[in-house]
Amino acid sequence: MTRPGTDAPPTPRLLTGVPTAIALLTMALGVVDIVSALTPERVSRLKDLTEVVPLAWAHVASAGTAVAGLLLVMLGHGLRRRKRRAWRGAVVLLLLSAGLNVAKGLDTEEAVVAFVLAVALVVLNRQFYAAGDPTTRLRAPVTFVAMAAASVVLGVGLVYARSGALLGHPSFLDRLDHVLLGLVGVTGPLTFRSARAADVVYDVLLALGAATLLVSVFLALRAPEPAARLSGDDEERIRELLDRHGRRDSLGYFALRRDKAVVFSDTGKSAVSYRVVSGVMLASGDPLGDPEAWPGAIRAFLAESRRHAWVPAVMGCSELGGEVWVREAGLRALELGDEAVVEVCEFTLEGRAMRNVRQMVTRVERAGYKTQVRRVRDMTPYEVADIRRQAAAWRGAETERGFSMALGRFGDPSDGECVAVTATKDDVLAAVLHFVPWGTDGLSLDLMRRDRAADPGLNELLIVAALRAAGDLGVAGLSLNSAVFRSALERGGRLGAGPILRLWRELLLLASRWFQIESLYRFNAKWRPVWEPRFICYRNARELPRVAIAALEAEAFIVWPKQWIASRRARREPAPALTPARP
Repeated sequence: MTRPGTDAPPTPRLLTGVPTAIALLTMALGVVDIVSALTPERVSRLKDLTEVVPLAWAHVASAGTAVAGLLLVMLGHGLRRRKRRAWRGAVVLLLLSAGLNVAKGLDTEEAVVAFVLAVALVVLNRQFYAAGDPTTRLRAPVTFVAMAAASVVLGVGLVYARSGALLGHPSFLDRLDHVLLGLVGVTGPLTFRSARAADVVYDVLLALGAATLLVSVFLALRAPEPAARLSGDDEERIRELLDRHGRRDSLGYFALRRDKAVVFSDTGKSAVSYRVVSGVMLASGDPLGDPEAWPGAIRAFLAESRRHAWVPAVMGCSELGGEVWVREAGLRALELGDEAVVEVCEFTLEGRAMRNVRQMVTRVERAGYKTQVRRVRDMTPYEVADIRRQAAAWRGAETERGFSMALGRFGDPSDGECVAVTATKDDVLAAVLHFVPWGTDGLSLDLMRRDRAADPGLNELLIVAALRAAGDLGVAGLSLNSAVFRSALERGGRLGAGPILRLWRELLLLASRWFQIESLYRFNAKWRPVWEPRFICYRNARELPRVAIAALEAEAFIVWPKQWIASRRARREPAPALTPARP
């Protein structure tokens, strides 16, 4: 469980522009160090230097300067995010850079700048307070690849910068071969006019290769900080809050996703679940528990975000939740869309408005499809495993989406109150819906998947089946998907809509080619639901694009290569439980 942070400095004391300015200056100095190490030294300064220190020391200093510059560039991102570890590393490297610049060729200008920047970091040390982000072993191979690629690029640049010292006209492949061999300490095929030039190239390449290896080994052997995961104790406490107050928010049960973390109020009567995505601490839905205790959980959430210098944001909160976040956290709220809630007592297939749904359901039923609606606890292990396997096969190569309205699992023993609605034809599974509990008398849609070769209309059939069985299950309301920017799509298509609203609607229709905005809205609208607005909360307009990108990444609409690799690996892994033999 994540405890409220107590060591974050008071927000008013922070200077907002300092980390970015320091980071840019540090990265710029790193680039200057790299260029300085790759280009020949001034002959006059080198002559003066060799009267005091051996020439071999100057070669080693050149190599060290290149490595220090590369590491300073890499530390820039951490400095911008106020990370304490990055601050420590930058201070050490800047002081080292100052000495190396003097030792390699009396480059006093770079040395003075490095020293002044190090002093500035020490003076402003309170601005860099943030604890490190949770990391995993994946960081070591990623760093190795990045540093190796940078070392090759810098090495090739060094060889071309020293072209005047080469004999003959070697090809690019010969130069690349020399660099690759030099990174592992082997002399390459290039021949230099002087031993000094050859030594400088050899020393720099060897230093880059050694730095790449040592940094990667250090990251691999260092005990990683555990990535945020929902512990068993946290899950039990969340379930207790849901038992008492779960009816307040249809998204409450999704706080039980095990790739989320949670902070509790001091009283334990409220909690906020979240995930950190690209430096954004993204909460989902309303705080859990008693609304009177929400401010305590929000304060704990903000304290944790300050401790790590994460950007706080909320995705998919209700109107009441948005009001509390705005009042207690000073956030701004923007309407994200509307959640479609179908009231069971008001639902009917009769009437002209429901004619299309009625005809579609009738056609699919006549095609031979049969439905079953059951609590997960009433299903056999074979049925659970079969649905898992089929749902994964139907998804194919697509990345599993969902964060705020997805549980991310099916058939877990702890989720016995969930409801599965299945459609079969000739005893072969064709489609499945999965609902999670919404309090004691509601269900919230989690998963909707079907065989793409099956007849259209299966999803409509399954929802109708769920509504027909709602009475026996003691369910009064069904929460379906949220329709993003529903009001803009609806009002922008009305007679008399203004030019700005029409333009916004056209942009949403264009985006629907990739994000299914319009189709999801139309699918939800056919059920004549009650629309409940949902909001995204953020600190200021400057951070809104970053929050939006983090939200898209959390929902897997944006998938970075490491996420895609992890997703592919997860699909190749066997199911958690072995599939029992068919009874």
